[in-house]
Amino acid sequence: MSRELPAHIAAALAGNTTDSAGRPWAGRDLSGDGNPLHNFDDDDGQADPGYSAAVRALIEGTGGEEQVIQALATARVFIPIVAQLAAAGEGVDGIEADKEADMALVTLRAPDGRAALPVFTSADRLAAWHPGARPVAAYAARAALAGVAEKAELLVVDPGADFTFVVRRPAVWALAQQEPWTPCYRDPGLRGIVAPISAAEEAILDVVLEPGSGVAARTAGGSLVSGGGAGPELKMSVRLQPGLSPTAVRDLVERLRASLQARREFVERVDSLEIRITR
Repeated sequence: MSRELPAHIAAALAGNTTDSAGRPWAGRDLSGDGNPLHNFDDDDGQADPGYSAAVRALIEGTGGEEQVIQALATARVFIPIVAQLAAAGEGVDGIEADKEADMALVTLRAPDGRAALPVFTSADRLAAWHPGARPVAAYAARAALAGVAEKAELLVVDPGADFTFVVRRPAVWALAQQEPWTPCYRDPGLRGIVAPISAAEEAILDVVLEPGSGVAARTAGGSLVSGGGAGPELKMSVRLQPGLSPTAVRDLVERLRASLQARREFVERVDSLEIRITR
């Protein structure tokens, strides 16, 4: 699907002939480190080396998701823009107006129904995915802002490539705000949020937080990677007292979910949750 471009992406594509002061662009040298308008003068279109190294470490099992997001925070990515043909309308004096092609931001639909913004680490990967898309270079933080503006909760990095990394909602927000990010299953503060909620239920004996079943992803070749997936991110194993009826267990789980969803700190840190009951 596609939507109207966010303002800063539209500005990057605009064909204005003068600046805001009316001074013509023609004949002006906009290159060089001192120019704030062009951060990618010498860009060769290849993937950021730091991000590539972080992904390679993740695949090899020597790095984690937090290192991938940390590298992505300073990386340049390409956002795909496509032409969207507008329907012809009635022009002056009843004469039909010509159709116009507007540029639109591409979004995807995740398996759980959420909107996702695809971004690419290289121009070649974008062209292989969609030959007709126009690449717009931006730092990942700006791409995250574009995703937030489009109500996309996920960034999908390099869809269709040998390895696709899904940036979840809390990490998208962290990128957009240029703040550090820690996976919730490694967040030491999350236990302090969960503990008083679980303590309020007398039937709960213990709660263990660990990576969910959807954290892992696979390469195009089928190799399992401990990160980059889009499924359940956090698993909460809840040990209960014996003797509870199925109805009592179901009601307890519903109360637990409702209490967690009511805690803003929990919702901001956790993208998706699965609860596993043990006896």
